[in-house]
Amino acid sequence: MPNLRHPNAEFFVPDGTDADAALARTTHMAVVAHPDDCEIMAISGILECFQQDDKWFTSIVVTDGKGSPRLGVYERYTDDEMVAVRRQETKKAAVLGGYSATGLLQWSSKVTKDPVAREVIDDLKDLVLAAKPEVMYCHNLADKHDTHVASALRLIAALRELPAEDRPKTLYGGEVWRDLDWLTDNEKIVFKLTEHDGLAQALLAVFDSQVVGGKRYDLATMGRRRANATYWESHGVDVADYLDFSMDLTPLIADPSLDIKDYLQDRINRFAADVAERLGKLLA
Repeated sequence: MPNLRHPNAEFFVPDGTDADAALARTTHMAVVAHPDDCEIMAISGILECFQQDDKWFTSIVVTDGKGSPRLGVYERYTDDEMVAVRRQETKKAAVLGGYSATGLLQWSSKVTKDPVAREVIDDLKDLVLAAKPEVMYCHNLADKHDTHVASALRLIAALRELPAEDRPKTLYGGEVWRDLDWLTDNEKIVFKLTEHDGLAQALLAVFDSQVVGGKRYDLATMGRRRANATYWESHGVDVADYLDFSMDLTPLIADPSLDIKDYLQDRINRFAADVAERLGKLLA
């Protein structure tokens, strides 16, 4: 088991399996900024592994979630009390979703956003090297939350430092604080979510401190997935009840020489070109 660097870090295995074995059996891994981000943006991996003997999902939460908004019964909770609540919620989600494990790294947003701080990168390197997952998920690089983008960048940096044979085969950037409907259709990674919608809803509802605390992520996330399915094809029937979109970040780890900003800008430019081409065809 890697030696996590933050003194309050925790590695939780729902079924009591040895931590090293829980990492070794991991096939799908998500690295997210905050508690509940995983259940919003990596649901395709969670559902793919659910109740499977040969596929196991592990979530890694980089920050402690200390700065979350709060209302209702949580309105008077201190930052430290909220951290404790969100840790428990994360572990409950791991039990409900049948995860192999969940790692709570407990870094602050400040440390995570610091491009020269090594703590997050080194933690992630050790965890990925121990697990060697085939599929990984993180935040998409066009997300509008700084800590989300920072956690994705720290993961990409960690993966680029690993030997090629120890990197995952695929890396997907999912939707949280900006959806990916703007990506041109041929660049969207589309996950059909046709089963276990009850489980998907329940996983979001586990994070009561957010739902009751003033952010209806449960309704918004299920609504976005439903909207993705309905608005996916204008001239055809829905292909699934829910769709999840991701950005393919695999080239950034397959070829560490690629410039990350240029990679994202190319996708933005293709979206702009698509809009301009359509207008050009239809304007007099």
